Amino acid sequence: MDQVLMFATVLIPIVTSMVELIKKTFCLPKNWIPMISFVIGLIVGVLAYPFTEMDLVLRLWAGGFAGLSATGLFEVINKREGMTKEKK
Repeated sequence: MDQVLMFATVLIPIVTSMVELIKKTFCLPKNWIPMISFVIGLIVGVLAYPFTEMDLVLRLWAGGFAGLSATGLFEVINKREGMTKEKK
């Protein structure tokens, strides 16, 4: 479990920057951001296989933790309305 948490700590800035990039690029409902962050975390965890010798399941756990940490778990519960990028 220590390896998973350490690996998640490494993935958090990567996932956070990717989520911010998506938020600034696309016009998405704000309540989708936590799910997008979680999915990006899973994808980054899977794609990080050359950098660690952890099993796939452990990398998925670390990616999931990183994705939830990137947006903050409290945003999953909050009802958010509006869009990430305002239409002009």
